[in-house]
Amino acid sequence: MTLLQSQDHRWLKVSIATDPILINAIEDFLVGITGSGVELAVDQPGDEATINVWFDKSQKEQAETDIILQQLSAYLRELSEIFEVAAPSIESTFIEDEDWSATWKVHFKPFAIIPGLIIAPTWEPYDAREQEQVIIMDPGMAFGTGHHATTSLSLQLLQETLAGRANSSVLDVGTGTGILGMAAALFGASRVLAIDNDPEAVNAARENCARNNLQRIMTVEATPLASLSTPFSLVIANIVHDVLLELAPDLGRLTADNGQLILSGILTGPQVTSIISCFTNVGFSLNRQEQKKEWTAFLFTKG
Repeated sequence: MTLLQSQDHRWLKVSIATDPILINAIEDFLVGITGSGVELAVDQPGDEATINVWFDKSQKEQAETDIILQQLSAYLRELSEIFEVAAPSIESTFIEDEDWSATWKVHFKPFAIIPGLIIAPTWEPYDAREQEQVIIMDPGMAFGTGHHATTSLSLQLLQETLAGRANSSVLDVGTGTGILGMAAALFGASRVLAIDNDPEAVNAARENCARNNLQRIMTVEATPLASLSTPFSLVIANIVHDVLLELAPDLGRLTADNGQLILSGILTGPQVTSIISCFTNVGFSLNRQEQKKEWTAFLFTKG
């Protein structure tokens, strides 16, 4: 998912003060209620958490903005009743484009996305400790600072799959900011191709790849998935359920015989059954299924 620019564009910032028990449910709801990109940050000082979310909205989209806020308010009321906690409060404001980066960067600090792997923004220096690997990045206009559960699930499976495997080739489908492709290079892949159909994502991933001196291993392209022909020993796609189903034939075609496929971005529940059925029907067997919060990731083997 990417943050898409529009003409006459500004940012709608929504701040939600809530009981911490509601954070996961609110975050997952926010990701799903808009076609635009969403960048989430959470401040949690003590007993009350504040979720800050930014939507890219042109000044001509006030009606859509009102609908989003109405949906959110109704959902938060229902959620508070289910969990029997105080209803979250909402504040919203518009921020001009030139002020947006400075506003949300305050909330993006270095953090361990999985044990031993640190994500550090370009504006926050970080000294790696022993046995730590660091990805230095700037999301730019592309969605993905690594905070979402789908990313950490993907990285966990990616790290374990590449451990001790030399000469692995990796295809990262829908790379976004390039986190998964860069991690694959750090975890020992010999060749990584990262693709995305959004120009902003391709630019951000290329810049991040260069910042981490991974160009020798990792290439970032806007090449359509359907136009690729050479199979990879490991394919990874952290997208969404419906898109994964659409891409299943190409993902199967581009995974080498006895190669692995990592899928993430799947909500626990009916989507899990759907993904397993779809990918077993195109020649994969399920090896692993991992869950975090309300999200599930899979490791399949072809053949």
